[in-house]
Amino acid sequence: MAAATEGYKALREGAGLLDLTGRGLIALSGEDRVRLLHAMCTNHIEELRPGEGCYAFLLSAQGRILSDCNVLAGDETLILDTEPEARQAVAGHLEKYIIADDCTVQDLTDSRCVFGVEGPLAERMLQDVTTSALPEPGNWIAWQNGSIAALSVTGQPGYRIFADRNQAGGVEGWLMGTGAIPVTPEEIASVRIENARPKFGEDFGPANIVHETQLLRAVHFSKGCYLGQEIVERVRSRGQVNRKLVQFTVDSAEPPAAGTKILVEGKDVGEITSSAFSPASGKSVAMGYLRTEVVERKIAVRAGAMLARATDRIPA
Repeated sequence: MAAATEGYKALREGAGLLDLTGRGLIALSGEDRVRLLHAMCTNHIEELRPGEGCYAFLLSAQGRILSDCNVLAGDETLILDTEPEARQAVAGHLEKYIIADDCTVQDLTDSRCVFGVEGPLAERMLQDVTTSALPEPGNWIAWQNGSIAALSVTGQPGYRIFADRNQAGGVEGWLMGTGAIPVTPEEIASVRIENARPKFGEDFGPANIVHETQLLRAVHFSKGCYLGQEIVERVRSRGQVNRKLVQFTVDSAEPPAAGTKILVEGKDVGEITSSAFSPASGKSVAMGYLRTEVVERKIAVRAGAMLARATDRIPA
């Protein structure tokens, strides 16, 4: 069994430091910003007050997921925090629907640094060096010349620090001074998948509809009309989706590659989307899609040649 690495242990037992600079940061300003975004995403933007936030999807008219995002509401702006690969698509998508609206879309990505502190000791470490009360999950507070949001990549308790890009060195040094341990992308993936935390661009994307992901925390089902709502509501009312994103345990220390087919008696019933070695179990964990009837039967499957089983853990 491979030993747990320092960064992995920090995320699981202490606090890990994640360099997230490059994540998409799209700002909406203008009097119509709230009305526009409310009509463009799956969650209830009009309910947000300054300092509050929510998780949401941006959909196509066909109900396909163009991006996920964390929406952070300010006094005069809405900030959308997205995966790096989605930033241009998100900005372009929103701009396309601005007709006579008083709303400006600005990409702030290149002017900001972003760091995460995640793990069971993240709150204590940050609280020891900040004078303000830390925000509740999903919300944010102003901090010096930037902000701190209670957001997590790995699914561990965590916070995300946003500041001017030219302050990156100072912010990183300050966070390391709290005792946070730098972590690698591989360590992040291990904990993320152990926690059944899907990632846009790997585990879901424009080929998927909302209910396939099981990430229904991104959806407010009584908010009114928004782009793609017809498809979301149609699937919800029928109560059936052909496949679901699930977490797998895999009886191998060698993670199956993304794209590996899931098989039952040689029949293709799904596909692995991401995987990693789990030091906690000495085996591998994975995310992937599985036909709904196979999920419900709770039977062992094969990820290629490897024995695997879908867990009961719902993606979060």
